[in-house]
Amino acid sequence: MEDSIFTKIIKGEIPCHKVYEDAHTLAFMDIHPIQPGHVLVVSKRQVENFYELTDEEYTALMQSVKQVALRLKQVFPEKARIGAMIEGLDVPHVHVKIFPFTTSDEYRNQPDLTSEPDHEALARTAQQLAFT
Repeated sequence: MEDSIFTKIIKGEIPCHKVYEDAHTLAFMDIHPIQPGHVLVVSKRQVENFYELTDEEYTALMQSVKQVALRLKQVFPEKARIGAMIEGLDVPHVHVKIFPFTTSDEYRNQPDLTSEPDHEALARTAQQLAFT
């Protein structure tokens, strides 16, 4: 299997705005966010579907999702909820999208994938969310 863009990020071949990392997962800012604060939590082992993860990897992924979600709630207290999506439509590498939102329109927002990422804003948010 060819390395996905996420595997290349994990290997350090492509830069990212990292928020969290442990032995099994990496969390970083999505460059085309559904909402400000949109973080991707990925398994370090490349598989397409979450049910292909070992129990240990799946548990680690969901624990990381919860940790980052709690941090998102601290940084974005004005938002009513932290949403989570496991879809894997754009990148064949299991990942969970998590982001703050209040309305159903915010949750269902479709980002403009052709726009240039705002790396300054992403870096600022990553710094606010980063685990030290």
